[in-house]
Amino acid sequence: MKKKKKAGTVRYAKYGYIFSLPFVIAFLIFQLYPILYTALIGFTDLKGVVTPEVHFLANPFENFQQVLSSPSFQKALKNTVLIWLVNFIPQLGLALLLTAWFTDRRWKIKGQGIYKVLIYMPNIITAATIAILFKSLFDYPVSPINDILMNLGIVDKAVNFPISKGWARGIVAFIQFWMWYGYTMLILISGVLGINPEIFDAAEVDGASRFQIFWEVTIPNIKTILLFTLVTSLIGGLNMFDIPKLFLLGGPDSATTTTSVYIYNQAFSGSYLYNRAAAASMIMFVIIMICSSVLFFLLREKDADGYGATENKRIKKQARLAKRKGGVA
Repeated sequence: MKKKKKAGTVRYAKYGYIFSLPFVIAFLIFQLYPILYTALIGFTDLKGVVTPEVHFLANPFENFQQVLSSPSFQKALKNTVLIWLVNFIPQLGLALLLTAWFTDRRWKIKGQGIYKVLIYMPNIITAATIAILFKSLFDYPVSPINDILMNLGIVDKAVNFPISKGWARGIVAFIQFWMWYGYTMLILISGVLGINPEIFDAAEVDGASRFQIFWEVTIPNIKTILLFTLVTSLIGGLNMFDIPKLFLLGGPDSATTTTSVYIYNQAFSGSYLYNRAAAASMIMFVIIMICSSVLFFLLREKDADGYGATENKRIKKQARLAKRKGGVA
């Protein structure tokens, strides 16, 4: 027999569903629907400000083929990967060094809070403000950077940074690095603080050096946090838009045009090729998914013996076969 519900009993589960409804509704309207609509129009001929009729293409992958074969998209993808690598590698390196410095219990650093606030501060400044700031710093012919370089005798005349491809990419990469290394540092510090202190105590008792503790104890225990950092940086790096667009409008000669800037130009900068922009967006989505999957595979969690799940299954299977044959497991 079914138990009768007691009088006065409150079912709290329904309140969880009620409180989650605003997020679910917002996600369906502002995220899921645009994603599905973007994927759909990538297979159509949708273009122009006013399009009376939209048709599916005879070759459904025509837009994708044209985008992939476009020299402009190939250059934008190359710029995106190059700028991301140039800013992320030193960003992660500096964040790890600062993490080791702030979390080392042997160094009792005073005023850690103010240091962390100052390091993190660039991340809370709007991208438009930072773009205007650096445009003023590296302007031509008069700018603070040029004045410093000439006063120190490094250059004889003002350097025209805005027309140099190498300088433009380097400055954009530095801005991205400067904006995000503080955020990366805080994420890593939060991961280190979650490690059991007894592990560090045991390492110190065994006479491990600071470098050995950080490399052999800290890094393996924050692998999940490192994976999160890598994946989020990859997603953010391949979607760079604000700084490249606001700093030099993708110039000079498309040297700082990233894939996001390319997509924006296709859709809204006179061309109004919404179908091509949608196709490029979905291509980047697939690229990000593939790269993220590779990172997840390379940094996947392993068991205490150091084997992954697939290798573990293989070893157990061999052990079972050995038992059946009378061998030693």
